[in-house]
Amino acid sequence: MNIYALSSGKGPSGIAIVRISGSDVYNICKRITKLKEIKVTEVNFCKFYNPKNDNVIDPEALLLWFPGPNSYTGEDLAELQIHGSNAVITALLTVLSEEKNCRLAEPGEFTKLALQNDKIDLLKAESIGDLIHSETELQRQQAVKLVQGNASNYYNDLREKIIKSLAFVEAKIDFAEEDLPEKVLKEAHKSIKKIHSEITKIIEDNKVGEKIRDGFRVSIIGEVNAGKSSLLNLLSKREVAIVSDEAGTTRDIIETYLNLDGYPVILADTAGIRDAKSEIEKKGISLAIGKSKEADLNIVVIDNSSKKINIEIQKIINQDTIILLNKSDVSDKRNHKFDVDTVLVSVKNNKNIDKLIYLIKTKLSKKFSSNNNVLITRERHRTKLNECLKELDKFLKKDQSIDLELAAEDLRMATRHLGSIVGKVDVEEILGSIFKDFCIGK
Repeated sequence: MNIYALSSGKGPSGIAIVRISGSDVYNICKRITKLKEIKVTEVNFCKFYNPKNDNVIDPEALLLWFPGPNSYTGEDLAELQIHGSNAVITALLTVLSEEKNCRLAEPGEFTKLALQNDKIDLLKAESIGDLIHSETELQRQQAVKLVQGNASNYYNDLREKIIKSLAFVEAKIDFAEEDLPEKVLKEAHKSIKKIHSEITKIIEDNKVGEKIRDGFRVSIIGEVNAGKSSLLNLLSKREVAIVSDEAGTTRDIIETYLNLDGYPVILADTAGIRDAKSEIEKKGISLAIGKSKEADLNIVVIDNSSKKINIEIQKIINQDTIILLNKSDVSDKRNHKFDVDTVLVSVKNNKNIDKLIYLIKTKLSKKFSSNNNVLITRERHRTKLNECLKELDKFLKKDQSIDLELAAEDLRMATRHLGSIVGKVDVEEILGSIFKDFCIGK
């Protein structure tokens, strides 16, 4: 079966790219171009035709030919570059749909073929999706590192070390009567203990990788009529929240996704905190306080001209807080002092908002784990690492002189969990490692 799809965005555009992959792509391309030969090392300048009536679909087009297995999917693959009008795109896709054994690709099917044909691993397949959907510079940088194989190489290296330790244990079981050095098991135990420590460090990352991928949660908390909703609208550059002089306008939590100077941020506006009488407003204040506890960072907005600060707001203030003394257009003297980062601003006049954005970026960047080159980007990876860690725990706690077979099973399970992150599980590697390291059978 051959598959095809529009790989670029929908028209109109200057150029559109259509991909075809499968066993009969070469013949399909010859039929729709009428080229006698399709060159591999050159770009083929051609016309695209409808084979049924010889009508020209595009008089000036390009064809790039990638014979398998040296292609993205591992199969024969062609990229057709055409003019990007909707009419040209539709005409070419219609012609391809009428070819025998040729159908429209399902979402992600080209990458799925690449995975099935061992062109990429599962981790890289996921990271390609992350790169396509990246909206901020930070997300792009993280996805690029994963696409380049940084995490895959790291996990594969850890897995190979576990397999080597398992090989030592398996050798001790299968060749108990042989005179194998006693230090073999000690070396395996030492290696697994080190791996256990490395995986623990990766897991204890405050979920930074997932936050870069999904967005850091930043909550705007503060008094009523302090300018919280106005700040949300200003940072969002659009009217997200209703702004009114009437106190208690915001009752529910309003969230918006921002690209804040390269940082992905989910910004939440919350109800103003005060001693409320209305049950609805009390519920809104309760939600606001709960949201502040979940946030990676809180922006506490206080009216600089106010004389007293609500006790509940004071409880929220900590090192993960930025104090925003608003309405400096009314009073430009700082009337309140705090031991945390504070900015005197005027949301109304857009004064010192650039300082606020800088502070947000600075405080969020400090959450990055400087010791880890590998960041967990999905819950699936975290789950598998935790399962691997549990098996290594069990191995380290066993008396290997008695429970050698069970200890080996712990390591087998650990390799499976670690291997499933990149989509690789191969028991035969263990046998290969035994022969390599011990030269058994000489």
